[in-house]
Amino acid sequence: MRRIVLALVFVLAAATSSSAADLKKEPFSPERFAALQAQGELVLLDVFASWCPTCAEQQKILSAYRQEHPDVKLHILEINFDTDKQWVRQFRAPRQSTLILFRGPQQLWYSVAETRPDVIVAALTEGARRR
Repeated sequence: MRRIVLALVFVLAAATSSSAADLKKEPFSPERFAALQAQGELVLLDVFASWCPTCAEQQKILSAYRQEHPDVKLHILEINFDTDKQWVRQFRAPRQSTLILFRGPQQLWYSVAETRPDVIVAALTEGARRR
C-alpha cells in the first residue's frame, strides 16, 4: 500500500512540476563517469532519445524524484541513444529508455523501458542508502 501511495505522489508531482526538461543531467563522458565512480558517487546512466515517449515518462519520474529528494546526491549522465553508439554498446543497452544505476564501481540496478514510478523510486532510494 505504501508503494502505491508513493507512486501516486510521484505521478502527481511529475504532472504538476515544471517540465522534465528542467531535469539536471550531464552528457556522458568516460572521464566524468570514472571520476564519479572513483568518488563512490551515485550515478544513473540514462540512455535517452529525444523522440522516445518512454524516455519522456522516465524524465518526469526522475524530475519528481529530484524535487522530492533534494538531499540525495544523484548524478545523471545522459547517453544519447542516436549519437553515442559506442557507449550504448558498451553498457549493453538494447534500446533507448535504459537506466543503469551505479554506486562507485558497483552496478546496482539495470532497467529497460521502466516507467512505474514506484520501481524507479525504490531503486534510487535503495541506491542512495548504500555507502
